[in-house]
Amino acid sequence: MAKVDFYLIDKPRFREQPLLLVCELCKKAFAAQLPTLVYCASQEQAEELDALLWEFEEDSFLPHQICGEPDDDVTAIVLVPPGLESPMRHLVINLRDEVVPRTAEMIKEVVAADPDQREGSRNRWRAYQQRGDMPRKLDM
Repeated sequence: MAKVDFYLIDKPRFREQPLLLVCELCKKAFAAQLPTLVYCASQEQAEELDALLWEFEEDSFLPHQICGEPDDDVTAIVLVPPGLESPMRHLVINLRDEVVPRTAEMIKEVVAADPDQREGSRNRWRAYQQRGDMPRKLDM
């Protein structure tokens, strides 16, 4: 059974830039030494997140790269656009509409602030429940 957390975007800075929440989650994962995959919804989103992780905090560095580089297996944070695959990691941050495979131990789902964009999150919540996971909601 995977530990599944749904992060509902609530704080103004995350509403303005939802990928900042992903950066925060990556920072916490790196500090806890949890190898992480970020399932991006598109190549463009992976590139935007890549740039944001570089400038996220001036005084720290989060080792990351977009999937497909030779050292994917040793880089702490790998951004995975659709169509590319990377070996499963302990933690997956999911920005896609599909549920994460059961092989991940921890799953972080980022839920849009706009109520009209939350239907996919509701569907994933139900899918995780149906497969026996016990998702929980966290406001961010």
